[in-house]
Amino acid sequence: MIKITDTISIDESEIEEKFIRSPGAGGQKVNKTASAVQLRFDARKSPMLSHAVFLRLQKIAGSRMTQGGEIVLTAHSFRTQELNRADALARLVAMIKEASISPKRRRATKPTRASKVRRLDAKKRASQTKQARGKVRFED
Repeated sequence: MIKITDTISIDESEIEEKFIRSPGAGGQKVNKTASAVQLRFDARKSPMLSHAVFLRLQKIAGSRMTQGGEIVLTAHSFRTQELNRADALARLVAMIKEASISPKRRRATKPTRASKVRRLDAKKRASQTKQARGKVRFED
């Protein structure tokens, strides 16, 4: 079990890992070793994720989530499978942890009387400044 928060933990059997060849420049073994990891996690079918967490996770994952609700992460920053595997898992845990935090609801507030007066005074000053920029008239 991978513990994410106090209430959310996912089983290792829910995560599927596939090792692939890493893109980019490399040394002599680049075409022989599969050091990059492609991690798949089916968030829609996970019993530990509530629907609200899934919807927030969908927003956070963006294009990394498939139409079927499966998150696909590819890690190829490091030269070894172990480090890439740990990196992909850490990124998945961070995404789920971020999605588990529900946003605070905004409470509607009224502006104070003093702030209304300040706003109207500023508008009057701006209006007078702009009127003073007009053409100069000569009166006899």
